[in-house]
Amino acid sequence: MHEAPPTPSPTSPAAPAEPLSHGLKQRHLTMLGLGGVIGAGLFVGSGAGIAVAGPAIVVSYLIAGALAMLVMRMLGEMSAAMPASGSFSVHAERALGRWAGFSVGWLYWFLLVVVLAVEATAAAQIAHGWVPGVEPWAWVLLFMVVFTVANLTAVKNFGEFEFWFASLKVGAIVVFLVLGGLAVFGLLPDTDPVGMTNLTGQGGFLPNGWSGVVSGVLTVVFAFGGLEVVTIAAAETDDPARAVGRAVRSAVVRILFFYVGSMLVIVTVLPWTAQQAGLSPYVKVLDAIGVPSAGQIMNIVVFVALLSALNANLYGSSRMIFSLAERGEAPRGLLKVSGGGAEKGGGSTGQAGGVPRRAVLASVAFGFVSVLLNLLWPDTVFLYMLNSVGAVLLFVWALIAASQLRLRARLEQEAPDALALRMWWFPYLTWVTLAGLLGVLLLMLTDDAARPQVLWSAGATALVLLVAVAREWRERKGPQVHERKPSALTGR
Repeated sequence: MHEAPPTPSPTSPAAPAEPLSHGLKQRHLTMLGLGGVIGAGLFVGSGAGIAVAGPAIVVSYLIAGALAMLVMRMLGEMSAAMPASGSFSVHAERALGRWAGFSVGWLYWFLLVVVLAVEATAAAQIAHGWVPGVEPWAWVLLFMVVFTVANLTAVKNFGEFEFWFASLKVGAIVVFLVLGGLAVFGLLPDTDPVGMTNLTGQGGFLPNGWSGVVSGVLTVVFAFGGLEVVTIAAAETDDPARAVGRAVRSAVVRILFFYVGSMLVIVTVLPWTAQQAGLSPYVKVLDAIGVPSAGQIMNIVVFVALLSALNANLYGSSRMIFSLAERGEAPRGLLKVSGGGAEKGGGSTGQAGGVPRRAVLASVAFGFVSVLLNLLWPDTVFLYMLNSVGAVLLFVWALIAASQLRLRARLEQEAPDALALRMWWFPYLTWVTLAGLLGVLLLMLTDDAARPQVLWSAGATALVLLVAVAREWRERKGPQVHERKPSALTGR
């Protein structure tokens, strides 16, 4: 596979301007970074992790969170130096070649539009419980229409939706941590100090040994997916390099605090044996400390979390496919943006314009297809589709790490001033991250429940790679093959 075709470095004056709006503010990006991974996977899915790891789920979250934090640091380094709407897809192309940018871009787009169906359906089920007279499919239609309209208008609308969604989720976790902390010390009415009893009883801190911790990592690692959207959104701020640097620095630390802090409160207040997979451990704790209507309160929080994720995934998928079109890896008709900009560099930068409406519609159209498959054949067709993206996040993270290995060396030689945000202990921690991701994939292969996801995802990845290789082979046969390819980073 040959090097990527000429792509001027964004650090170079010759770099083409993005035709997208710059309507996102720093507060939007910061809250997107915080709220992007605080979803149903934390509020409900964490119960499954506690069931297999016990109190040691805290360690599982520390391991998974550290892995996600390292990936985000690498992605932040590249995005601060070379901000682009395609983020890691653009980085992969510049580092490894067109095949890598094409593959990771389309895989991530497919991941987002499939997961979008899960989120819309789950939110509809909650809404149907509140208003039984409205069928779930009608709620799904309503959600999809509302967020499609929001994403078709100014990008600041997406930013405002996510800002308030994330604020509610963050606020809910802060209140939970405060109430849980007071309960631990017996400072709430009708409560006695808990102490360390639940951390050391019922089999001890490691009731299922280190194998339980490993199983917990496999259960919770995917809950950190979604942080990547921050670097995609950074391209639509006034100062992308500074914005992404601040968002990455603040988000990773706070998310570790929210996740690990929440788990520590949960397993300290209640015995780990009281938790069940599929039931929210947050509801269990709130019920135990006497918070009235805890279940309904958490239903509202989970509902908001699902809508937030749906909104973010629609945004991220539209920008990813727009970036693919911009680089000739998707139909160029998707480059049409609001405000009259039809071609690269010709769009509006005002807040009311510069929205890739055709890219939004293409993403939501496939999202509707995914929803229909989920409603009609949830246990057959859609299950296979869901399995085919089950491990894609790990493949994306691995390509981010591989891209950072290549681009860091080039940036240090050609544009060292662009490295405003640097990966810690490069290249050692990058290699540690790659090894960790490989380890998680191998462990998933040994797990009966996770194995189908790895195999189906590997099949989907192989198919996309085959298409990428076939495209490059076909283009090599064209007249442009005789031209010398300059460096993808420097243009020389």
